[in-house]
Amino acid sequence: MAGVPQSSLPFIKREDTWAIIIALLLTVLITIAFFAGDISFFKSMAVKISSWSDDFSKVTAGLSKNPSGLFTLFGFFLIAFTIAAKVMGYNVQRFVTGFIVLYILSIIITILGSNKFMKTYQLETPLLALVFGMIVSNCIKLPSWFQEALRTEFYVKTGIVLMGATLPFTIIMTAGPLAMLQATIVSVVTFFSIYFAATKLFKLDPRFGATLGAGGSICGVSGSIAVGGACRAEKEHVSMAISLVVIWAVVMIAFLPAVAKSLGMEPGPAGAWIGTSEFADAAGFAAAEQYNAMANLPPGDDRAVKTFTLMKVVGRDMFVGLWALMAAILSVTLWEKKSLAQSERVDYGEVWRRFPKFVIGFFVASIFTTLVIASLDPKLGSVYSKDALGVIKTLRSWTFTWTFLSIGFTTRFRDLAAAGWKPFAAFTIGVLINVPLGYWLSNVIFVDYWLNVK
Repeated sequence: MAGVPQSSLPFIKREDTWAIIIALLLTVLITIAFFAGDISFFKSMAVKISSWSDDFSKVTAGLSKNPSGLFTLFGFFLIAFTIAAKVMGYNVQRFVTGFIVLYILSIIITILGSNKFMKTYQLETPLLALVFGMIVSNCIKLPSWFQEALRTEFYVKTGIVLMGATLPFTIIMTAGPLAMLQATIVSVVTFFSIYFAATKLFKLDPRFGATLGAGGSICGVSGSIAVGGACRAEKEHVSMAISLVVIWAVVMIAFLPAVAKSLGMEPGPAGAWIGTSEFADAAGFAAAEQYNAMANLPPGDDRAVKTFTLMKVVGRDMFVGLWALMAAILSVTLWEKKSLAQSERVDYGEVWRRFPKFVIGFFVASIFTTLVIASLDPKLGSVYSKDALGVIKTLRSWTFTWTFLSIGFTTRFRDLAAAGWKPFAAFTIGVLINVPLGYWLSNVIFVDYWLNVK
């Protein structure tokens, strides 16, 4: 999941830009079709797999009611992603070939994840996709043409912007400041716990410690890349930090939902805890969906996903630019043994360059659909929420399935083992502080706020 820092690329070549374009375009087109009186085309794209047990005919019967749905869904995203891939400089031929295979696998995984036997053992689509991908990637070497389509960050950012369209802006305005407060507490405590463990206990390079701290406290992989680049950490250090983020992100997909369920946590606080203690957006969404499966929540109950999004996306992800700027200042003035007068000036534009732009798309999508609903009478607004936003929710779930598969296919245990025990120990100390602190904040201190998110 490592790569060239997105902030160093031209705006039009960034994943954030194209995630926003694709998700907002889809939201606007669905809304226009709704007002035109016919969203049948987009409803056909919103393919759902029926729950089944021994009788596979239920699946085929459900799909036969919408025979063109899987092709329409595939066609739209293939065209959209291919245009984006071309502009961003991917190998288009390899990307298209790889995405075809990824899409077919996502159908198979979704069908298997809809089986009642799989549901009984909590192996629904998110976890099943992750486990399947990890098994395959650690048993065989994946061809390069397939790896070109494993764009975890691109898929999850597209899904997050679509998530914004289904999350009323009034909720963001109400819970956003609280999410920022909780994120501030957790980010500061976790960052400095990892940093001081790395530098004081294990005598690691301060820049390495800052890179580890960023991965554990703010935005996972993106945080490690952004802060590592800002403080000029070694490339190997950034790679190790990313590996540790992946290790713990995968562990938390299984751990957090299971513990939240065993402790009887309500969906709102559970989602906030996952948002506080997960280390990557994609893994966090998988954990929130896994909690839904374990808690047997009814279809359409998105409280855990909503509070996770508020806590992780609105709260923690927005700290990337600020932490990158702080790391750049410390690197220039302290770690590199320089003073501001004797070195290059610290560029305060770093905050904007490092800011995750997809978060802006998330807000814009939320504001757009909130204004649309506010402009309608209550009855028609309810229909819009059910039909138009219902379609968006289903399409969002497909982007997350591609995300979960990509995480699995890009997680290799051999690479993770190369991180070394000292960085692992420093990061683990942060985890041991972060997880109980997140629980305490989500389920005790701010529990009333998270319970009221509907």
